[in-house]
Amino acid sequence: MDALLIDVPEQIATQRLVLRCPHPGDGLALNEAVCESIDELRRWMPWAQSAPAVEESEAVCRRMQGLFRLRQDLPMFIFERGEAGAPGRLLGGTGLHRIRWDVRSFEVGYWCRRGETGRGLVSEAVQAISRMAFDTLSARRVEIRMDERHARSRRVAERCGFTLEGVLRRDALTPQGEPRNTCVYARVRGVEETDPLTL
Repeated sequence: MDALLIDVPEQIATQRLVLRCPHPGDGLALNEAVCESIDELRRWMPWAQSAPAVEESEAVCRRMQGLFRLRQDLPMFIFERGEAGAPGRLLGGTGLHRIRWDVRSFEVGYWCRRGETGRGLVSEAVQAISRMAFDTLSARRVEIRMDERHARSRRVAERCGFTLEGVLRRDALTPQGEPRNTCVYARVRGVEETDPLTL
């Protein structure tokens, strides 16, 4: 099937959050969240090495929406759920990346705005987008990869029921250009039989 014909939800609601694909006009909210969080993001995220201008953030939003429409990447922003379920303050980002539609394999990414960590928001978002991948997109495999030293990110993967499959030694570079080890966590359909996400 042509990936363009695959129906992908553009919005997912949870108890506290709204996950939504980027829209034109989201640039200001994205810029505020990234600039506020740049010191924390810089260590782990190659795309967050300097504070962007608002115009750059708007261009990123439009580019991400284009990739979403083409089904080449499925980025989503994490919003606080407001009154009547409407998206409120932008709290971070997630998405399904490195998509292999032929085998239905996806990689979840995530980041959180400064001051919003420790509330379980990222775990809530990861559980929701993983459930969508398995239930709606018929995923066979969903991965999370991170720097071996990123303890907070590893805890998210473990809380969400992902299994550490291995550590790839010196397989990538940090944003600062230093060799790093990468942890590979995954959930696989039909393997963890007691897990509702993988049945």
